[in-house]
Order: sequence, then structure tokens, then C-alpha cells
Amino acid sequence: MSVKIPETVINCSNFINGRWVKGDAGTLDVISPYNGKKIGEVSLPSQAQIKSAIEAADAAQRAWGATPMKERAQVLFNFRNILMREIDEISHLKASESGKNFAEGRAGLMKGIEVLEYALSLQNIDTGGKLEVSRGVNCEYRRQALGVVANITPFNFPAMVPMWTIPINIALGNAYVWKPSEKTPLTSMKIANALKEAGLPDGLMTVLQGGSDTVNGIIDHPAVKAIGFVGSTKVAKIVYGRATALGKRALCMGGAKNHIVLLPDATPEMAGPGISDSFTGCAGQRCMAASVLLAVGDTEKSISKIIERASSLKLGTDMGALITKAQRDFLVESISRAEALGAKIILDGRKVPAPKGMENGNWLGPTILDHVQPGTEAATVELFGPILSIVRCKDMTEALKIQNSSDYGNACSVFTNSGAMAERVIREAKAGMIGVNVGVPVPREPFSFGGIAASKFGSGDITGEHSLDFWSDIRKITTKWEKQNDNNWMS
Repeated sequence: MSVKIPETVINCSNFINGRWVKGDAGTLDVISPYNGKKIGEVSLPSQAQIKSAIEAADAAQRAWGATPMKERAQVLFNFRNILMREIDEISHLKASESGKNFAEGRAGLMKGIEVLEYALSLQNIDTGGKLEVSRGVNCEYRRQALGVVANITPFNFPAMVPMWTIPINIALGNAYVWKPSEKTPLTSMKIANALKEAGLPDGLMTVLQGGSDTVNGIIDHPAVKAIGFVGSTKVAKIVYGRATALGKRALCMGGAKNHIVLLPDATPEMAGPGISDSFTGCAGQRCMAASVLLAVGDTEKSISKIIERASSLKLGTDMGALITKAQRDFLVESISRAEALGAKIILDGRKVPAPKGMENGNWLGPTILDHVQPGTEAATVELFGPILSIVRCKDMTEALKIQNSSDYGNACSVFTNSGAMAERVIREAKAGMIGVNVGVPVPREPFSFGGIAASKFGSGDITGEHSLDFWSDIRKITTKWEKQNDNNWMS
């Protein structure tokens, strides 16, 4: 299905205490990557507006935190139904501002709904614990909301990444402050309106638009207790440093340079589309995309299937656009630099024509570079585009040495029919998420999302069961109601 791009400019503002408020700090244009045209205008909040918004969130949270989780879950039930009702409209909008195709836009929202469904289960599974530890003495756990939490999300997943954290925090009793990417703010209107329609009390969802000034205003406010971030490693470090210097919790997901180990015994019919779809999905603009293919020995049959699959993709329908013209220019220059350093271009996306009528969009077809040398830009830098770098390796030891040398540690996959080789990658690869014959090893709920090394700053993961202790406090209660005759040190 072709993406339906808005024909008129959408005015987007800030969601403060249950209503949309025009910002006092100027405006930014929203440009569609598909055709280079303005599809939206977003107004930016002043520091005074940021302060008042967070104060309203703090005030609203007190009653919400005291509301039983089963009652909070009713809002999430309604929220899910509204999102499913509006799923096509939201998918078109998020695709038109981020460059995704329609299927990718819908799939991202469905992943977010999967997290929502996990949050709905918390009312039944996250019940704390109680134990009689001595005669007449009981200890128990009780989970308590933090208060106001904030999340700063990237352009490439305008719905999925915020939906990683919105449902869980609403279920836990927190008030939620969201700073969407200034490149893709329009989707935030749909999600905030859906929560209001679902019955979420005013103030518990706040949307503050803008860039670094908005981020700093959110982080610096004393009522904000925890910060989540997904974006580049450079900015993740800055956000983490600023937040933790103020004594706040911070969990900041950074960039990636993901490797796939391809072995000679892999099934070409599985490896070809799996690897191709990994580096071309979302036009390569995702932290789970395959960037480097570590081809061990004779893997030509599988590589030919990768080329065959990638060559068949049509821009505008099978694959979307890049977020900005500047990003496209950077990728084009990166391909040229790789070629100058000895890489062989076996599939050149620069030669793929733009879709008819969208010549002003930011288009680049799938590109495969062979014989890339370890240590070069194409092998080590997160390019964030549909480019696959093939590094030839003589054995698994060399492949794992290259993978382990990366600064990042988000994902690594292996394509093989050998359980022993797969287990070696699982055991030795430096990555937080591992795949076996899976090109994009994103865990499914309740298994949590998160990398290691320079792909993550902070402890824990941002989704799933390992996220709960980050977004809440655990209180420990010890009770005794009567004196025992046989007192001991435990009494």
C-alpha cells in the first residue's frame, strides 16, 4: 500500500494538562522525506511552559499513583482499542513524516501495542511478594510509582519507541512527559489524543516539542525522576551525563554497528531474505539493522540470494526514504569513500531512480559493498542507511575478533545450521541481543530490549520485565503484630 502523504499542512503543538497549547518559542517545519514538501508546522514551548507542564504532571500523578493498578489498566484497555481502530491512519501519518513505507509504519505500531498488552498483564503478574520470615514476622515487596518520568524519542520510530515506555509507565502509576523528535512530531498528536479519549486524566500525558532546549528543560526540572532516551550514542552520552549529574535515573540507548556472521552451511533461502531485509528495512534507519556481514569461507550462494532479494525492492513501496537530504548526501559520500579504500560495489543504490512524482524525496536504493576492510568507515561507523558492508573472514575466530572490536554492542546474528557454531556466537559475541538465523533479533515481550557497551548508558533495559525496576521503586515492608514467647535474633 502506498503511503498517503498529508495534502495540507498540519499544525502541531504541545499537549499540556489535557489540551493542545501553542508554544511561545517559535516554530519548525516538518518535511516529508517522500517528496521534500512541508507537511507540518510544530510550535516550540518556552522554558516557562515546560515548567508549568511538568508541574501539572506532578500534581496529576499523586492521585493516579494512588489509583489501583486494575483501574489504571482500564485506560490501557481503551487505549489499545482506539489504536487498533486508528491503526491505518496513524501508520500513514508516521510513515509520511519518517520515510517508512506503510507496512513498516504499521508493524512499528503493532510492536508498540505488544508492549501495551504486556503492560496490561502487570495487574495480574506483578503482585509483589510476601513471606513469613520468622514466627510472627512478615516481609513483603510493594511496587511504587516514581512520580514524573520523561522519554526522549528518535525520528525513525515515531510510535514504536514511545510505546515501549508509555503503557508500562501508565500502568505503574507514573505521569509521562514525552519529547518526540523535532523531525517527526505529528504522530505524537495521534497518540496523546488516543490516551485522552481512553480516559487518562489530564496531566498524566504531556507532549513537549522541540530540540535540545526542550530536552534540557525537562531533564533539569526537579520533579522529573527518570529519563529514558533512544538515539545516537553521541547524544545518549550527553543526556545520561546531564541527568545523572542531577541525581536522576537515566537509561539512554545509543547507536549500533550490528554484525551478522554468515557461515557456509547456512540455508541460502533463509539467509538471503533474512539478511537483505535486515539492512534494507526502514531504509537501514534503525539501531537493529545489519551493517556488517562477516562472511566466513565460501558463502557465495547465500550472498547471491542477498543480492537477488535487495535488487528486487522498489523504492516508495518496498523501501522508504531517508529522513533528510543531508543524510542521503552523507551516505552517497560514504559509498564513494569505501570504494576509494578498495571496497567493491556489487549493488549500487545510487543508481536506483526515485519513484515517479517523488523525485525531490531523499531516496537511496540498497547498496552492498564487498571486500570491505576491517577498521574502515564502512566497517566501523554507524552509517544509518541501506548499506551492507561485507568483510571476508577465513574462520569464525577472525569473525568474532572483528565483532568484538566494535565500540557498540547492540545486536549480532549468525546464519548457520550448526548448533555448535550458533552457540559459540551466542557465548562470545559482544552484544546485548543475539539472533540465530534471524536478521533482526528484537526480543518479544516480556523479554526486554537493550544493548551493551556504547549502545547503552545506564542499568537495566527499557522494555519488558527488566524495565519495571527502572520505572518504579520497590518498597520493603516488615511487620510484626504480636510478641512471641520464643524470641530469637530474627524476631
